[in-house]
Amino acid sequence: MEKALVTDGVPATPRTPGGARTPDEPRRRATALLRPGILAFGGTITQTDLHAHHAVQILAASTPLIVMDASGVRHRGTQVIVPADAPHRIDTGAAQGAALYLDPETVAGAAADRRAHTGGWTDGALPVDFTRPALADQVAAIVADLRRDRGTPPNTARHNAVTEALRVLPTLVHDRSIRGADVARRVGLSPTRLSHLFAAEVGIPLRPYILWLRLRVAIIRVRSGDDLATAADAAGFDDSAHLTRTCRRTFGMFPAALNRTEHWDLGDGAWTNGNGS
Repeated sequence: MEKALVTDGVPATPRTPGGARTPDEPRRRATALLRPGILAFGGTITQTDLHAHHAVQILAASTPLIVMDASGVRHRGTQVIVPADAPHRIDTGAAQGAALYLDPETVAGAAADRRAHTGGWTDGALPVDFTRPALADQVAAIVADLRRDRGTPPNTARHNAVTEALRVLPTLVHDRSIRGADVARRVGLSPTRLSHLFAAEVGIPLRPYILWLRLRVAIIRVRSGDDLATAADAAGFDDSAHLTRTCRRTFGMFPAALNRTEHWDLGDGAWTNGNGS
């Protein structure tokens, strides 16, 4: 799945003109969604300091947002796409909105990044509808629109080896040494063949999928009461510092921010990509 996220405590560096929360600022809680290559939040979009993250960020709101880039250019609109690794800050947020973080190696993430570079940060025209009852519905509509940039066909029946890989991967991520070749041996394909099939049918390459799966495990463990070190170990990270660096690089936030959301949609047990990233 943007360091400027949504709602109480979610942004890594939220700010007000004085650097602190104003006394009457609403303390709204967000809804959140995690899928392979997608992190999304729904709620209040707050201001942030200058930062960058590897994920492509899509900000959408019912009122205009203002995002400043590193050159001081103001990008104003109800939809803003921040390219991967681009320094930026949210100068004007919104009371109601959504923030999506898309892995740039996914079909949808690459399409969003391309739109930002070719058409500008505010030229998205994405199908955002805040009357949709679920964040998952909003995310699915946006991702489907982005996938059409490359004429990506709807999901079809998966190769048996890909289905088996998706089944076994959650049991393997605790092993921090797991590699694509290990998975390929488990499903009876060459690493090259599995890599090609997996990326084509799941929408995200195998290696980043494993990383996103580790993040999912870590979030579940933290929300179940584990401390950061225990959660990082269970998810296959080297240590809590490794988990923290991953969150900071990918989303521009500390792992603790991911636990401040009350309502999470973490997908089903197999964690297949229902949103077609």
